[in-house]
Amino acid sequence: MNGIDQLLGRISMYRLTLSLLILLTAASLGFSAAGLLAFRPSELTATLATALVSTWGGTRIMAMILRMRPHNESALITGFILFFIMFPTLDGPGLGGIAVAGLAAAASKFLLAVRGRHIFNPAAAGAVVATLLGLSAAGWWVANPYLLPFVLVGTLVLLYRTRKLIMGAGFVALSTGILVAGLASGGLPPLAAAQLVLVSYPVLFLVGFMLTEPLTLPPLRWQQLVTAAVVAVVFAAQPSLGPVFLGPEFALVIGNAVAFLMGQRRSVRLRFTARRDLTPTSSELVFAPSHPVRFEAGQYMELNLPHERTDGRGSRRVFSITSAPQDRDTLSFGLRVSEPGSSFKKALLGLKSGAVVTGTLVGGDFRLPKDPSVPLLLAAGGIGITPFISQLRDVARRGQNRDVVLVYVVRSAEEIAYREELVEFGTPVALFAPHDPAYDGVGLPPRWRYAGAGYPSADQLTAEVPDLPSRRVYVSGSPLIISHLRAAVRKAGGGRVTTDAFLGY
Repeated sequence: MNGIDQLLGRISMYRLTLSLLILLTAASLGFSAAGLLAFRPSELTATLATALVSTWGGTRIMAMILRMRPHNESALITGFILFFIMFPTLDGPGLGGIAVAGLAAAASKFLLAVRGRHIFNPAAAGAVVATLLGLSAAGWWVANPYLLPFVLVGTLVLLYRTRKLIMGAGFVALSTGILVAGLASGGLPPLAAAQLVLVSYPVLFLVGFMLTEPLTLPPLRWQQLVTAAVVAVVFAAQPSLGPVFLGPEFALVIGNAVAFLMGQRRSVRLRFTARRDLTPTSSELVFAPSHPVRFEAGQYMELNLPHERTDGRGSRRVFSITSAPQDRDTLSFGLRVSEPGSSFKKALLGLKSGAVVTGTLVGGDFRLPKDPSVPLLLAAGGIGITPFISQLRDVARRGQNRDVVLVYVVRSAEEIAYREELVEFGTPVALFAPHDPAYDGVGLPPRWRYAGAGYPSADQLTAEVPDLPSRRVYVSGSPLIISHLRAAVRKAGGGRVTTDAFLGY
């Protein structure tokens, strides 16, 4: 799994989703040419061209009117999704309805938005508008047995990449259970009903390619599960409102509205003010927000920085917040700056004083327990220390006396980030580095101890933290480090491990 994490971490969610949709499109055209689909290649091609041109063109027109930079990958993703959910046709009025759906989808990103954050999934919003106007209808033809393997793989990849496997499993279980129960009550054998649902209903495509859209999900896991449950129930209940059948697109729009009420409702402009080097390969960037940002220590923020020659990782990236929630006038992020870097990171590190970056959302469940009496073990690898810095700063600002032990894995003594602050916090630190800093002429502060080289073993953790089984454990860093530390913690008798994986570094 570490290899998969590293591979997926090199590509942005937008580029990954777009690539999977292109693969799915190629498969559909191939099956159509072979006569295995109900639609001819000419119908699919016309529908695809109409959906892509209308969403891409609509996005550029709206961006030009509002003097904003268009997000081309997002527009193409919306076009491809509309291609898979609208009825393919060569008929002029039918294609006109699809074009209206594409234009409405593009417009929804700008008009049905609050302070830079769109509320509804654009493709679902476009399909809803076209349906309500009676111009076209969503057929969700992507749900067919020939495309099922491609949709299944794509859904699993997207759910894994976004760390939404639990949400996805819950959605599939709830929606499938309701649909199977309904079909079984009508006389269909349960096994046949389950097969029919998985093959002929867009359960997987809906959750994998649409429900996972980050900007329309609330920030916390329990809120995401609630949103998924709402969409699953409406989708599976198949209700009607007068003559209008509320299909999957309506279910998703309703779920988006619920998510919006629970999540952060606006973006924030961040003015760059300072940069300080933490280690030879990492820095902390400091910004002044246009208004105070509400977050909890340990959470992250997605930054949007359009720039020239954007590479495969896109113009949006997620970074852990390092400032304390009490610092209302500043917002800081720690990041690794070693080369080769992404185009986003190069643009971010090249910011001039006063330059503006947009923070689009705040989220994450990597939060310390509310009860300050709970003993903690924090384990970080490299730049994975950043969420812990926010948490320790928060603890200090609150004047709490938490029982915290930090296990810190670094590549060398020079790679110890936030050393002075960690000393001020008085947190006991078990340091794992290739060499004992004492032999390099670098002494360790009081309450710090050199614990060994490489990744900690279960025996080393037990020696450094004898009461480990009684502590709540939090692990942050690359997927490789998390994998090693989680296994060692469990072997040492630790219980549930809360993790914060750093992808794309």
